[in-house]
Amino acid sequence: MYRGLRFPSAALLLALFSILLAAPRSAAQDSKVMGELKFKGASGVEKDAGVWVDGVYVGYVKELKGDKKVLLLPGKHEVTVRQSGYGDFSREVVVEPGQVHTVRVAMQLMAGARPPAITAELKLTVEPGRAAVFLDDNYIGHASEFGGALHSLSVSPGKHRIKVALPGYRTFETEVGLLAGQKSEVKTELLKGSIEQASSEVKNR
Repeated sequence: MYRGLRFPSAALLLALFSILLAAPRSAAQDSKVMGELKFKGASGVEKDAGVWVDGVYVGYVKELKGDKKVLLLPGKHEVTVRQSGYGDFSREVVVEPGQVHTVRVAMQLMAGARPPAITAELKLTVEPGRAAVFLDDNYIGHASEFGGALHSLSVSPGKHRIKVALPGYRTFETEVGLLAGQKSEVKTELLKGSIEQASSEVKNR
């Protein structure tokens, strides 16, 4: 009664075994070819600063680890770190295959940088929260810094352009008009898209 059962041939088993081995071996080979870029910041200013690598926004300092770690092809790369009210931190780094290169970020406060004396309050509720936020074309931080019960953005009264951008998503843009002491909120969920649909601020600055 068991004659109808057929067992895989030795050749087929060998082929399946080879396929199973090929995937992890390929991943291991990739990890040896690529180099990792790590970022260290001494204070919250550095840890929340936005990072651009070769002109592309990759996230903010304290999140760039684990599944968001920065893997690059070997060679020279240009790193720029930005934070509102601080001068850009720029470095050229050389990435070696299979090696980890650590960038220690130190931001310098811009001379004369002062918050406005009279302000309005703007809250941002954005998904993904790691998206970069620009106020009047100036980078001010990532979206999760300005949302939730305890976080918001203080701005001068008047009209302002808000832009929220992240590579791999379509850029969101809006304009708000605020009075002194007014509280307002902007809510959006970025739509998936190609890197070409992201604004220039996050893909080639």
